[in-house]
Amino acid sequence: MGHQHEQRVPWPVLAAAAALMAATIGLAALGRARVAPVAETNESHVELRFEDRPTGEVAVLDHQTGREIWVVPAESGGFVRGVLRGVYRTRHLESVGQEPPLRLGLRADGELVLSDPETGHEVELRSFGHTNHDSFAEILEAAEAGR
Repeated sequence: MGHQHEQRVPWPVLAAAAALMAATIGLAALGRARVAPVAETNESHVELRFEDRPTGEVAVLDHQTGREIWVVPAESGGFVRGVLRGVYRTRHLESVGQEPPLRLGLRADGELVLSDPETGHEVELRSFGHTNHDSFAEILEAAEAGR
């Protein structure tokens, strides 16, 4: 026959573990609630919406006018699509819809940035190389030309 031993965890250890769990959950919630606002230091920017087309194209629309600025062809634009997928994934995780516009802007230092004012998410496009940077630079140029 086996022996049964009663094992007791001291009350102060349980209280410390509970306090640690509560502090961890509280800090995580606080961190998610404090999204840093997107920097307003852009020298120029446009607010854009991106819409998938049934043909596989992605339409780039001026948020204010609804005017089509650019079309990313179905068979190309992998970098643009990848960046947008990341931005919209962040929105999905933070329960933000696709309706609010994204901001494509050129900072005073020449850095081209795609930012999401709703989540605080920013993508500095130069860090992906000139070819990828130029994909978004063309969109910005087309948007500014249409103003």
